[in-house]
Amino acid sequence: MSTEHEKVRGWLTGRLPKEWFEGEPELSVDRDEILIVGRIPAPEQADGVSDAERSAAEDGRIKQFREDTRERRIEIARELEHATRRKVAWGVRCGDTKTVFTSLSAPVMTRLRQPERQVLDTLVDAGVARSRSDALGWCVKLVAQHSETWLADLRDAMTKVETVRQAGPDTAS
Repeated sequence: MSTEHEKVRGWLTGRLPKEWFEGEPELSVDRDEILIVGRIPAPEQADGVSDAERSAAEDGRIKQFREDTRERRIEIARELEHATRRKVAWGVRCGDTKTVFTSLSAPVMTRLRQPERQVLDTLVDAGVARSRSDALGWCVKLVAQHSETWLADLRDAMTKVETVRQAGPDTAS
């Protein structure tokens, strides 16, 4: 875990109202955004309710949380954005349902040759994506889904490299 991630987690531990979430919220930090996803209690329901009824109750509880906490979440997000120079997004888990409220959509410049563009255009033509941008996002999600272990190992290795760099000799004389 990076030092920046630890600082954000520590700051949130001191700043978030204890009654908001069950346990520690999930925290995801990249160059552009901090995503905070906390677990809220699922609504109590009778045994044997249908999946549709359970899902609707969870959606309702999420909507209630979103409305009830809006002003405080905005205040906390502004403070954290000022401190970190990153946008802050919120989300919650309730039972089996996860909802991210408003998340940053960052433009990414890339150069693709014709074969790669044809892949994106095929996804658009097939109705899988609305645009090349959506198709590229779809591809990234698919790669992440099928390479989760490899990506986790890569992130772990990068963290170890950063630790070694920080422990190295001071090059400024």
